[in-house]
Amino acid sequence: MARSALIFQRLADQLAEFERRGLRRSRLVRQSPQGPRIVVDGQECLAFCSNDYLGLANHPRIVEAAIEAASRIEAASRYGVGEGASHLLSGHSALHERLEAKLAEFMQMPRALLFSTGYQANIGGVTALAGPEDAIFSDALNHASLIDGVRLSRARVVRYPHADLGFLSGALAESSARTKLIVTDGIFSMDGDIAPLPALLDLCERHDAWLLVDDAHAFGVIGPEGRGSPAHFGLRSPRLIYVGTLGKAAGVAGAFVAGAAEVVETVLQRARTYIYTTAAPAMLAAAVETSLQLIREDEWRRERLRKLIATLRRELRGSQSALSSSDTPIQPLVLGENSEAVRASAALRERGILVPAIRPPTVPEGTARLRISLSAAHSEQDILRLAAALREVCQSGVVTQA
Repeated sequence: MARSALIFQRLADQLAEFERRGLRRSRLVRQSPQGPRIVVDGQECLAFCSNDYLGLANHPRIVEAAIEAASRIEAASRYGVGEGASHLLSGHSALHERLEAKLAEFMQMPRALLFSTGYQANIGGVTALAGPEDAIFSDALNHASLIDGVRLSRARVVRYPHADLGFLSGALAESSARTKLIVTDGIFSMDGDIAPLPALLDLCERHDAWLLVDDAHAFGVIGPEGRGSPAHFGLRSPRLIYVGTLGKAAGVAGAFVAGAAEVVETVLQRARTYIYTTAAPAMLAAAVETSLQLIREDEWRRERLRKLIATLRRELRGSQSALSSSDTPIQPLVLGENSEAVRASAALRERGILVPAIRPPTVPEGTARLRISLSAAHSEQDILRLAAALREVCQSGVVTQA
């Protein structure tokens, strides 16, 4: 074999190993708007695989806001599609500026800064606020974007066991770092549990630390008016740094970092993922602004979501398909082996239901699962159909729950 061919063979061997271990992933090609029912490969399926928790991704008011911002006849109000530059050059439009102000007001924080994606917001926020002389304390189940931000910061890293406050308290007490930064998901993306934010913030007060919360799965979903996990607990503090995602419950795209004015200005000045990327289209900022109005006004969406969560958990209680503990739209069914999760997902697909199989490295080894995500756009009948299918799959011997 020619030497140049060896590098291709290594890749082929790695892909074969992914296949053998049940870790090779494939993409669904969706041929419809996002919603409780989507068309995949020409087949309509009942979908429980989206983070569109409030059912806003295809809302006509949001769609119209984006179209109007891109193409309004009055030239002074038309922003087109591309921004052509980073925010710090000429890419920061009046719509971006206005949305940042509205996000800060909504979150009841002094200032907010827009990012193109949640991944960029987490990496940018963490690396801007901590460096080689500092220490970061990271929950073991944090999202990959936080983990990557922590690694890139070059700070000393303490990875504490999930929600282990005793371990974290001891680690903070032992640290002599210049700056201490605790980073955590608000709602954990694969387990659906909520971080113990009051206790974490108390530790920050006692040990002079910051608390950065990635609230990707809580923004719009919990708390008064959907203001997320800190509001859910009634927390307000200048030590709190908030990262919200605009592509999940908000139904659009992008993210933001909110907090004290000095914190946000530091992120603006130092975050490479902000400085060196082209601004997202202003039309998306217009769409998010309309989404923010709906999030604030439509309390019925959160109420409906709570009822659907309760219905699913009631229907599966005590069965072989019992769910892990979660009061959020993320409802995990842990099956253990990768092959079990893949078979269960495939069996549901045969029944016209889409639920993704989640495997390592997204979750720890031995905890492969079905990740069921609910939306306010689902009906009670949708939930009952899902519960019946899960019971059938688990009782039929297709899979055995861990």
